Amino acid sequence: MTEKYPVTVDEVRDAQDNLKVGITEHEQKKFKEAIEAFKKSAMIHPFDENHLGELEKKLREGSYKLQQESIAFMGCAAVHLNEMIHGLDEDERQQVPVDDSLMKAFKEW
Repeated sequence: MTEKYPVTVDEVRDAQDNLKVGITEHEQKKFKEAIEAFKKSAMIHPFDENHLGELEKKLREGSYKLQQESIAFMGCAAVHLNEMIHGLDEDERQQVPVDDSLMKAFKEW
């Protein structure tokens, strides 16, 4: 997990926006669209370039329903966003209005 450059406020905002879109799509049972949004979120400033490919491979090897795959990618995107937030310094965190529901979920993990 070699970091090429520091996480930026704009990257965190973009990742959070994509995660929220994915959650909305998931709640509307638009699982394919949700998965795409979650993947997009996780690919913003990736800490491990191979992670999504490995997750996709594992999901293909199992017999998961689309809804379950969406949940797996949601978790991936959420953990990724949490790591990105921790990559910001305190001043930068103040510039990112992290969604309260996301912060509550992160604290419970």
